[in-house]
Amino acid sequence: MITVTPESFRLAEVFTISRGSRTESRVLTVTVTREGLSGRGECVPYARYGETLESVADQIATLPENLTRADLQTLLPAGAARNAVDCALWDLEAKDSGKRVWQLLGLPAPQPQVTAFTLSLDAPEKMRAAAARNAHRPLLKIKLGTPDDMARLEAVRAGAPDTRIIVDANEGWTADIYTELAPHLLRLGVALVEQPLPAGQDELLAEIARPLPVCADEACHDRHSLPALKGKYDVVNIKLDKTGGLTEALALREAALAEGYGLMVGCMVGSSLAMAPATLVAQGAAYVDLDGPLLLAEDREQPLVFDEAGIHPPSAELWG
Repeated sequence: MITVTPESFRLAEVFTISRGSRTESRVLTVTVTREGLSGRGECVPYARYGETLESVADQIATLPENLTRADLQTLLPAGAARNAVDCALWDLEAKDSGKRVWQLLGLPAPQPQVTAFTLSLDAPEKMRAAAARNAHRPLLKIKLGTPDDMARLEAVRAGAPDTRIIVDANEGWTADIYTELAPHLLRLGVALVEQPLPAGQDELLAEIARPLPVCADEACHDRHSLPALKGKYDVVNIKLDKTGGLTEALALREAALAEGYGLMVGCMVGSSLAMAPATLVAQGAAYVDLDGPLLLAEDREQPLVFDEAGIHPPSAELWG
């Protein structure tokens, strides 16, 4: 039996990116139950990709009860619906076998990974204050994506003078804006810029200077995305809600490494259940951005542990 449950988690603060703001994370929890055992997965439908809670639930409703993970890869496209079901099937198999998912995959035991902490888009003085509150963290990610981002960059660096910084424009810049900002990104010690131009309108990245690594987020969903990234991006951001689950995320990771891309493993704003499978993909990635639970005012039972070592792999009670 496959059940789909809409759930909502309050955010600790308003979260703003270049496309808008939110005060809660609305997710779908998928539970697959067979012979008395249940596996769970979580997804965050994303309007940027034409997804709603209702459309994703409708996709899942089309699935046969007895499907396998292999069936799932062809029955649904990459996206939130397939992700939640794929992760639920992995969790179910772990419970049925008495092994952890990493053991089923033949992977080493996962270790804690340092994760970025995201500062949402705001007025420069508020972003400076947020950076100062979080200056103890080893990696901050700044949401930008407007024509007036220079003041925000300066403010965050002033608030956190010693912290590594990456920036995410969420498709909000033009080639001219990025070219103008790039020297200042370098001056301020920014390590990576994520999706500076809109996906599908990023041809100029192959022509203009890329003085610091550029990461494909909205431009990279699964392995089929890789050919179009050539010459434009240096790093790919793997998110399970884009790849359509752990199965394809691991395959994309392998293919991207084989083609010479650096790896970032990211997330939508979801609970610990959504981050748990991604901790396996994140092992050894150059950049890890799995801070979703840190942005919430409430989380799952048996939540992931975050400490000075980073994000820890999940307990078996949470997932996998």
